[in-house]
Amino acid sequence: MTQTKRYTSPTLTAFVEQLFEKAGADTEVAQVVTRVLLEGELLGHRTHGLNLVSRYIDGMLSGQVKARAETLEQVSDSGISSLFDGHYVLGPYCVSRALDSAAKGATAQGIGIAVVRRAAHIGCLAAYLKPFTDRGLIAMVYSSDPSVGVVCAHGGIDPIYTPNPIAAGIPTRGAPILLDVSMSTVTLALVGQCRDAGSNLPHPVLMSNEGQVSDAPADFFSTPPGSILPLGGQTFGHKGFALAILVEALTSGLAGHGRKDGPEQWGASATTVVIDPRFFGGLEAFTDETSFLSKLILGSRAVDPQRPVRLPGQAGLKLREQALDEGVGLSQKVLDDLNQTAAQLQLPALT
Repeated sequence: MTQTKRYTSPTLTAFVEQLFEKAGADTEVAQVVTRVLLEGELLGHRTHGLNLVSRYIDGMLSGQVKARAETLEQVSDSGISSLFDGHYVLGPYCVSRALDSAAKGATAQGIGIAVVRRAAHIGCLAAYLKPFTDRGLIAMVYSSDPSVGVVCAHGGIDPIYTPNPIAAGIPTRGAPILLDVSMSTVTLALVGQCRDAGSNLPHPVLMSNEGQVSDAPADFFSTPPGSILPLGGQTFGHKGFALAILVEALTSGLAGHGRKDGPEQWGASATTVVIDPRFFGGLEAFTDETSFLSKLILGSRAVDPQRPVRLPGQAGLKLREQALDEGVGLSQKVLDDLNQTAAQLQLPALT
């Protein structure tokens, strides 16, 4: 992606927080949402980073998305398990509150779980994890959206469910392992990017509405629509399909609000789980094991010597370190969108 001027993390934080507050967000909500979106940008998840700021604020200004902390409802809390109803509050705030609740249970009893229903778009799942691995905690996030169907069942044609990602942060003696994997062959964002670029996908990972495997975005954006194949494709898609069903059960199922309710507005169901290894074999033993495994993986022979084996999240953490040191480079489109939103809110541009 073409990059222009670089900005320091504090500069971007202050600018984006101001945008959210001027659009009507509480200070607390603005701070949390900004932190999550900037973290996604730092980790290199450009489709789920600061490019979402304008989209989120458009949702706020239209009234579809809420931005007041008091709107997020805690429906239940046992100390270990809890349920939140987002009422379409900005998703990063909903998920962050859920993770904090789960972490409170974990540090008190070894494990905590918190479920959110009807959260607005929640951004990059990997962006939530590092604050918890820094505390020696395992953090997991599962997500689906019961208002959307873009992935077909294994052996089926029709779009049924969302990519249903699973993310996890695993502490080690050094940098954490950060994984963020969709239960579909590719993401919807990639299909859209290829369509906009006028190119086909690298592999035939789509199912046309006539039941033909395809690499052409037009076969997805059709009437009736096509679908994305489950993780594993036609050959091993039964595995991704099975995991996607598990994610549906752990998110919308536990939330008590899902596809059966026929929601028409984008509203994520998310489940957060936090585990404290101190209550099991101990944090030292845990990180000894994860670090030992990491060394085995990194020391394994690579098929291509020019591309060494790496751990999940390793590349993103390197990008994060570089961006914090050298500044965050924004594409011209993201910069233009941010400044257009600033002008709409009668705020100074980012220069």
